[in-house]
Amino acid sequence: MFDKGWTGLFKQASQMQSKLAEIQEGLAEKTIEVSTGGGMVKVVANGLNEIISIRIDDELINMKDREVLEDLITGAVNEANKKVKELAQGEMTKVTGDIKFPGLFPPT
Repeated sequence: MFDKGWTGLFKQASQMQSKLAEIQEGLAEKTIEVSTGGGMVKVVANGLNEIISIRIDDELINMKDREVLEDLITGAVNEANKKVKELAQGEMTKVTGDIKFPGLFPPT
């Protein structure tokens, strides 16, 4: 049936899959925080790219400038997204080394 080469390959693939699952679980526990507007908008996200919180400074809310508020929130969320991708890629590289698997890392 399968020779020892194939069996070893499947075993390595299974081990890598287990390690990747562990990393993904660990990413759920990690958080990043970014801010825009000199700290007027802060976004916290976890390593799974879920937004945990958005904090908006009272001064910004009192300005009553919807466009500025929308731009700062959008910028903070986009920056959080970028940082989470970098975090995830760094964690995954610990398992895969410099090997690039198509579809494993979304473009940044």
